[in-house]
Amino acid sequence: MYNPKPIDISEVELSEDLLELSEKLAENVHDVWASGRISQGWSYGEKRDDDKKQTPCLVPYDELPEVEKEYDRNTALSSIKAIVALGYKIVKE
Repeated sequence: MYNPKPIDISEVELSEDLLELSEKLAENVHDVWASGRISQGWSYGEKRDDDKKQTPCLVPYDELPEVEKEYDRNTALSSIKAIVALGYKIVKE
């Protein structure tokens, strides 16, 4: 039986710069997802329809509903926090 063991990020606090980075990464997460969907033949539709390969999420990141943005933000934030928890530093040059 699979027992997930994510990196403990509960104590990690991010600087304002890294919070800004997380939003840019969240947008990139969405763009990567959207590119993949489009390459699989998906298109925009007002409601999700797996048979027709349509989804209302094939829009620019800034047009997504907040609930969808939160999914991408959580992915980005948890990734950055895991990097920091592992002892790495992210430095903007």
